[in-house]
Amino acid sequence: MPGETVTEFAPVLYTLGFGVLAGGISLFLSRLLSPRRRYTPMKFLPVECGQVPLGEGRSHFMMQYYAYILMFVVFDVMAIFLYLWGVSLFSIPRTATLPIMAFLGVMFSAMGYALYLSGKKGIW
Repeated sequence: MPGETVTEFAPVLYTLGFGVLAGGISLFLSRLLSPRRRYTPMKFLPVECGQVPLGEGRSHFMMQYYAYILMFVVFDVMAIFLYLWGVSLFSIPRTATLPIMAFLGVMFSAMGYALYLSGKKGIW
């Protein structure tokens, strides 16, 4: 029946309608209540944490921890996939462990490369 399909998706349609309605009302009220833009020179000054900066604006950014950031990203992604693999470990066939082993190989090689880079001080 064509009517049954609509009733199955009724909660989704109600949620979508509520989101559009609430978003439209919020945008209208913010436009109505917000102060109008006025040009002042103070608005376009660079600030650092609310304070007017003093001294040189540009400086050298140290990259000595870049390799450790790379390792964090690798471990973060690896943890997500390992958790999912571990949860479904007993319900999947043994042949399905080969792709996860390949994935772990790629991830550990990336981590090894990041460790290799962390030992090279001259490139940072």
